[in-house]
Order: sequence, then C-alpha cells, then structure tokens
Amino acid sequence: MEIYESLAKEFNIREEYSKNLISLLDEGATIPFIARYRKEMHGSLDDQVIRQFADRLGYLRNFEDRKKSIIKNIDEQGKLTDEIVKKLDEAKTLTELEDIYRPFKPKRQTRATVAIAKGLEPLADIIEKQEETKPLAEIAKDFVDEEKGVNSVEEAIQGAKDILAERVSDDSDLRKDLREFLQKTGFICSALKKEKAKKTKKEVIDNTNKYEDKEGNDKPREADTYLTYDGFKQEISKIPSHRILAINRGENEGFLKVDIEFNEEKCLEIIAKHFKIKKSQFEELLNEVHVDAFERLIEPSIEREVRSDLTDKANEQAIKNFEINLKPLLMEAPLKGKRILGFDPGYRMGCKLAVIDENGTVLDTAVIYPTEPFKKIDESKRILTELISKYKVDVISIGNGTASKESEIFVANLIKTLSRKVGYAVVSEAGASVYSASKLAAEEFPDFNVNLRSAVSIARRLQDPLAELIKIDVKSIGVGQYQHDMPQKRLTEVLDGVVEDCVNAVGADVNTASPSLLKRIAGLNEGIAKNIVAYREKNGAFKNRTQILKVPKLGEKAFEQCAGFLRVVGGDEILDNTAVHPESYESAKKLLKIFKMSEEDVKNGKVATLPKLVEDAGEEKVAKEVGIGVPTLNDIVGELVKPGRDIREEAEHLELRTDVLGIEDLKEGMVLKGTVRNVIDFGAFVDIGVHQDGLVHISEICDRYIKHPSEELTVGQIVKVKVISLDIAKKRIGLSIKKANEEE
Repeated sequence: MEIYESLAKEFNIREEYSKNLISLLDEGATIPFIARYRKEMHGSLDDQVIRQFADRLGYLRNFEDRKKSIIKNIDEQGKLTDEIVKKLDEAKTLTELEDIYRPFKPKRQTRATVAIAKGLEPLADIIEKQEETKPLAEIAKDFVDEEKGVNSVEEAIQGAKDILAERVSDDSDLRKDLREFLQKTGFICSALKKEKAKKTKKEVIDNTNKYEDKEGNDKPREADTYLTYDGFKQEISKIPSHRILAINRGENEGFLKVDIEFNEEKCLEIIAKHFKIKKSQFEELLNEVHVDAFERLIEPSIEREVRSDLTDKANEQAIKNFEINLKPLLMEAPLKGKRILGFDPGYRMGCKLAVIDENGTVLDTAVIYPTEPFKKIDESKRILTELISKYKVDVISIGNGTASKESEIFVANLIKTLSRKVGYAVVSEAGASVYSASKLAAEEFPDFNVNLRSAVSIARRLQDPLAELIKIDVKSIGVGQYQHDMPQKRLTEVLDGVVEDCVNAVGADVNTASPSLLKRIAGLNEGIAKNIVAYREKNGAFKNRTQILKVPKLGEKAFEQCAGFLRVVGGDEILDNTAVHPESYESAKKLLKIFKMSEEDVKNGKVATLPKLVEDAGEEKVAKEVGIGVPTLNDIVGELVKPGRDIREEAEHLELRTDVLGIEDLKEGMVLKGTVRNVIDFGAFVDIGVHQDGLVHISEICDRYIKHPSEELTVGQIVKVKVISLDIAKKRIGLSIKKANEEE
C-alpha cells in the first residue's frame, strides 16, 4: 500500500485529498496556509488534523526508510529471503521492524556469539531438530576442541544451549506475542525504597529531600510525595498516563522501585507453542533453554520495551494536555480599549507596578511595599491611588505568584475607597520571570530592571494574552503536567505548532505587530520579521499588502504564505484588513458586483445581507460564477461582513473582581463562579478567587461519562462550582460543577 493510500484510510479522507496534502507539504506550504487557503484540496480539514497528518507522514516515511535500510543490510549478508521481505512488508511499527531485523543485527559479544566462534553452531542445529538418536554426550564429543576453547562435553552442550537461547530470544513473532501478553495481562508495581520508606517524615525532609535533576542540580522533593505509590499495583492495560509519569519521576529521583509483574508460567507456554518440544532425549535440555532464554534475554528487554511504550504513550498524552490547554489560554479574549496597571506581587523586594495605555505602551512604573516585612500600607495606598487617578486606570492585573493573596486583599480594599470605578483580575504569571530575564525583554525595555519588566508583562497578559505569551518559552507557561519530564524536542514541536495556529487564526497588524508576533506568521521567520519592522520604521506605515513585497528577503513564496494573515488597518484596500487572500481579491470583488455591492459598502458595514443573498442564489452556483470553491466562498463572505474582526472576541471575557475571598471564608456547600486554569487527565483546577485553585475531579464535571475533562472544559472557561470538600490546613479545595448545576 502506498503511503498516500495508508494515510487516506487512517484519516478517513479521499485518496485525492491525501495526495494533495502530501504534495502541498512537500512544496513547503505551511499548515496554517494549507488549512485556510487550500480547503478545496483537502476537504476543509482543520489545522490540528493536518498537523497530525504531517506527523504521520513523517513517521511513515521514516518507517519506509528504515525498512529499506534493513532489507539492504540483510541482503548484503546474503540472508534475504522472500519470507523475510513478506514479514517486513506486513510489519506495522518500527518495533516490529527491529524485531525482524534482530537476528541479523551485528551484535556485541554475547555468550551465543562466543559459542558460534568456537564452532558449536552445528551442535545447536542438531539439538534444535530433535531427530538424532545417538546420545547427546557422544554427539558433543565431536565438538570438544581445546584449541577453540571447548574443553569438555559439558562446555560444548552449554555453548549449544546459549546459541539456542539467543535464537529463541531473536524470534520476532515470539517477541510480539510476549509483548502483547505483558501489555494485556501484566501489572506495573511500585514501592518506596526501603532505606527511604523506613525514615520518619522529619528524617525524610531533613536528609532525603533532594534529588539530582538531568542538569546535575539538587532539587527538593519529599518522599511523602510518593506515598501513594508505596505498595502500588495496577494493570498495565488500565493505568492512566499521569500515574506512569508520577511513577517514572519517583523512580528517576531514587524514591521508588518499579517492577512489571506477570505470569511467567504462561510466558513459557507461549514460548513452547512457538518452539514445540518433542518427546526425545533433548526434551529436558530444550525446556532449560526456554527458561534461560526468557529469564536472561527476553524478560529484561521486553519489560524495557513495555515500559518504554507506556512512557511514550504517557508523554504523548501529557503533551496533548499541554496542547489542549495552551490554545484556549492563547485565544482568551483581549481586554481592548482599557488602561491597565500591572501589579507584580512580592515581599522583601516590594510590589512592582507598571501602567500601560490602550496600545500597551508603558506610561509609568513604581514600586510599593504593602506586604511583609515592611507593610508601608499608607504610602502604598497613596502611590497606587495617584497612578490610578493620573492615568485613568480601568483595571489592575495582579500576578498570581508569591504574595498574591496579600496583594489582592490590599488592592480590593483600596478600590472600594476610590471614586473611579476600577476592577481587578488575577492572572497567571507563569513564565513572567523567564521573559523578564530574556534577551528579548532587555531589547524591549533596556532601561527597566527585571522586576519592572515582569509587571509590564502581567499588565499586557490581560490586555492581549496572545501577543504577550508568545514572547515566552511555551514550556514555561505552565498549563499541563510533568513538562520538565517530557521529551523536550517533541514538546516544543507540538506547542510551537499550537502557537503558530493561534497567531495565524487571529492574524497580525503589519503596522503594529512586534517581531515576536510576526515571526510566528506563516511563511515568515525571525529575520524577515525584523526586516518588516525595520522597513516600516524607515518608510512609515504599510499602505497595502502589495507593499510588503518590498521588504528585504521577503520573496513571492513567503508572500503567498503570509499575505492572508497580515492585516493592513486603514490602508488603501479594505480587503487588506481581512483574512481574504490577495489571490482571491478578484473573486471577492466579482462577488460584490454580482449583488450590486461595493468595497465602500464593506468599509461602512453595509453588506450584512450578503450571506442570505448568496444562500438564496445557491452557493455552488455563485462559487462557480466567481471562480472559487464553496469553502473559499463562505470564508470570503464571512470576512466581508466583518472586516477587521478579531475571532477572540467570541471567547468568554475574564470576569473582573472588586472584592476578595480567603480560603478561611469558604464553607462546604457554597456555590461560586470560577475560571478554569488547567485541565489535566483526572480533572481541572479552577480559580475561585482564594489564591489556592480548587480541584474538580473528572467525576464531578458532569453527569455523563467522559474519557477526559477536555471534552467539557477548556482553560479560561467561566464555570459555576460548588465547594464539596475543604481542608484548610493542607489548602485543598474540592469542587463540583455537576452539583453546582443541580442547584439551578
């Protein structure tokens, strides 16, 4: 089966679409461009599906390359047969390919290779056939050769057994069956290591609360963290991803001992089915070979493979969680047209303030000390009040890190005394410190210290989450689990894809966008992004999209990819402020002409009836008349009706607060509104305004069965929750969306 056929079947699309996608990807077309402007070529698949398609295409091509390499290597050994080629063609995974290649792979020295070098392979062949009636001891005598290092009959027989054990171990069909058996029936077990489990909690904290990370740095961790996994046992087929990752971390940090438990007797039965033993003088010896092959060679490697497979799947699930959570976070509705004061909480170093205007320009900065150890309350009130009054601040954006609760209480009490109406919101400051210390932040704010840069970032996160968060290493945004344990290359690759999709879905104003934003636009890179900014600084604002072609190093191919995602607001051409691609301008103008409308009508918002007119005339007929496909027609109509629209405006807006709750104010049974901050395998964390996020377990999300919380919840979603459990000492809050909805 050709790759395009295989992918068409896997993704349930036409083979023609599969061919087209492969062709577009090979031509260097970006995924946002393919998803938006080549819908007729792939049946309007969304960007996520196209990314999955591209991933699988890469995997299958690597698979085919590896298969060709294996065939070549076996053929060069003179051992290639039609049967081997058939088995390689039937293999579905890289693991199966490697199993088939295993007997032919050049090996480091093993007991079997040593025995073969001593000339004992013919003896192994005799035993394997189980036909010789001459006593084995007599047969083996012929293989005793002191020059070759075979000093006795016993040594000859043992060497033959070693050869046979490796043959058993190298059988690809057997390994596949044993691997599947372990995956279906085995258990993963863990326990705290004895030397740590015996210690008291105090001793653990005092003496064993550090582990060395991959960079060799000491990190704190308590053994108590892994008490859940002391004496733990669960079926491999049922264990959820987050438990695999927790167990792996505990093992890597030296707290847990992890094993695979299985029925060894059944495994030996599976081996016996593959290598039938006849009633003969060789029966006992071959049984010993099977046990040796399993215990010494097969079991350790199969266990590693099973655990590696579990880890790979758990990693992919965790990365998927990041992907699921990151998109809605980036696509949160911007707070436009507001003056915002960023409030970066702190203790000893004070709370850093930064006021930004409606365009994100910094107007003023300050530092106040309303928290411990200084508690300069009156002075802090005066400074904050003056800033709010002087710059007509509408909203205060408070970071959720150290001293956040004390800062929130201070702000909530202050704004009650103001004549001006001011709200506040608590925003995630994950990654703010990373950005503040970055080269990019230093270039953007060379005169600000690191702490003040962080305050600006916190303000801008509320004003335009997407534009600010893309400046930060996506792994530092903190919307998943075990991000530091993930394969970093794969994690970055997936999350960069999410960022790319979000940026291009929103588009960018070519006259105001930062290089950080522009470099994420399809077809552009960091160098071209900087050239765009340099060009507009030298020549003034772009008047139209065509002018973008004058930017150094931005050629026709890059223009094709990026043009539809770059907006020119207030330029010469109204279509330049839409997602209509320049290649479709003629069709868009023809469409307007058919229904006696003009570009001036588009500019003045007088084409609201266009969708109905097109529907009444017949979409296919109109599309044919203007020379485009129906999907592109519908996209153009949507853009003409709302030129310059920001699709994020359709998302829920963050609720601004004017008062504050503490965890001590909560009581079981209270119903509150909250914002989903993180969606994980077993539930979601919801911010209800008490600094400590509450957990909604997956069983408390809704009445129906769901496989994953992301089926119902997204980051940034506003939800109503009921407090169902409370542990103030441990700062644990149990919430239920299901029970809150029952209150209605």
